[in-house]
Parts: sequence; structure tokens; C-alpha cells
Amino acid sequence: MAWDEWERLKAEAAADRPTGMRLNQLPVEGGESSAPGDPAKYGDLNVNQRDLAKIGKNAFDLYNDLWDQARQAVPSSEKAARTLTSRGLALGSALQHVATRWDEQLSSLMDACAHISNHMTVTKRLHAEDDHYIRRQMSSIDVLDAGFDERVGRPGPRNEIYGGPGGKQDTR
Repeated sequence: MAWDEWERLKAEAAADRPTGMRLNQLPVEGGESSAPGDPAKYGDLNVNQRDLAKIGKNAFDLYNDLWDQARQAVPSSEKAARTLTSRGLALGSALQHVATRWDEQLSSLMDACAHISNHMTVTKRLHAEDDHYIRRQMSSIDVLDAGFDERVGRPGPRNEIYGGPGGKQDTR
């Protein structure tokens, strides 16, 4: 590829570039994207660390609230179930079943909250690492591209090792 061909391709690519990022999608007829998160309208993909932290904190707070408050019903319900059963009432076994199911469902909900909280912490760290990596890669491309644009002087004479015009070795 010749230098002027490279420059022409770069100029064409810059002219064809949309104002936003487009991932794996062509515009529909009329030039508008059908995607609800159309980057041309809303900008590039963006992960806000504060939003991730807020989701993680809310999940952590909910976990703590469930641990502190929702578990209070289990011991008293189990005690009441034992008392009712010891007095020969069938309601005792039904109440014990409800208390057991409550504890199982509460554990599932608390596990989900812990998973969300941990996932947001990990996601925040991973996205920060990804952002840093992308920034490094983009800056190295800019440096490389700038190196191609710098010209110190006119091109030098043809290197004799490659022969004369047409690629044939001069035998003079």
C-alpha cells in the first residue's frame, strides 16, 4: 500500500465515521438505528462507577436489614409451632412449615443480595481496569499514528541494494 493510498483511506474513514459508536449493527432504512440505546443519539457505552457503587451499597444494606429484621420472625414462629404441636393442635405443624419456608426463602433472598453486592464490587473494579487498558491502547495508537505523520525531510535516494528501476540489478 502506497503512502498516498493510506492517507486517502484514512480520510475516507474519517469522513464516513458517524458521530457516535456503532456496535454490530447497520442503520435501518432512512439512516436511523432501531436500537433503543442508539449511540448516535445517546453517546458511547458508559459505565458510571457511582451507579455501580450505589447498586452494590443498596444490595448490601438490604442484606443487613434482612439479617437484622426479617430473621426475627423465625425463632418466635418456631417456638409457637412447638407449643401448638405439644398441645395436640394441627396448626402447630402448619406454622412450623411456614416458618421453615420463610427461613428458606429469606436465605435465598439474602444470598441474591450478597451476590449482587459482590458482583457490583467486582464489576466496578473490572470496568476500571478495562477503561485503563482501552485508554493505554488508544494513546499508543495516537503516538504511532503521529509518527507516520511527521516528516523530517524529502525522501532520500533509492537504495542501491534493491537494484535499478523495475527491480533488476544494474550490471553497469
